[in-house]
Amino acid sequence: MPEKKPRKLTSNEPVQEYDIPDNRHNFDRIWALLQKEYPDAKPSLNYSNPLELLVATVLSAQSTDVQINKVTENLFKKYKSAWDYANADLRELEIDIYSSGFYKSKAKNIKAAAQMIIERYGGEVPRTMEELVTLPGVGRKTANIVLARAFGVIEGIAVDTHVKRVSGRLGLTKNSDPARIEQDLISLARKEDLDSFSMTLIYHGRKVCQARKPRCQVCVVKELCPSSIIFIGE
Repeated sequence: MPEKKPRKLTSNEPVQEYDIPDNRHNFDRIWALLQKEYPDAKPSLNYSNPLELLVATVLSAQSTDVQINKVTENLFKKYKSAWDYANADLRELEIDIYSSGFYKSKAKNIKAAAQMIIERYGGEVPRTMEELVTLPGVGRKTANIVLARAFGVIEGIAVDTHVKRVSGRLGLTKNSDPARIEQDLISLARKEDLDSFSMTLIYHGRKVCQARKPRCQVCVVKELCPSSIIFIGE
């Protein structure tokens, strides 16, 4: 039977995900267009060393880079080493990162991660995926970011909410689990492009392929996107 096309949304329906057709055969064309649209897709978190990047990335969960940069402007002046975080008063650390959201769990994870970095890794942020994901609050997404941007090690692709949404809408993956999405995208992109591909999808997700109101009419890959027909206003 021919694959059923997704219907358009009515004006009262929320945007939702549909059974998007497999579109992996268009990956190279999609990637070329997105690279041209976002030639300087770079992380916008401010940091000056691996520890600062690790902390900023943990803080960035469920927040914006703009907000986290405001938090870390003073935070990084106060806490300069793993020992500073490890020995911090937990309540004081919570107050220091309060505006990042979910501050209690983030403070607990940062303090515990710093203690583990001291106990197991001599106070230095570890440089392997296997070691990084043992740290409290650090999953593959955070580990991929730290490895790529602090150490120049391309291990995989950081899958955040934007990468998950955009890659699904583009038909590049049918999975919802970040680990499986990562493997799907790794199979498509060149290893040296993985970090920039992640950042490019993040930029596109923020500016165009937004969660509830995607701007399909201005999307550079709309002709190659199997989802563009399901949204109002293109």
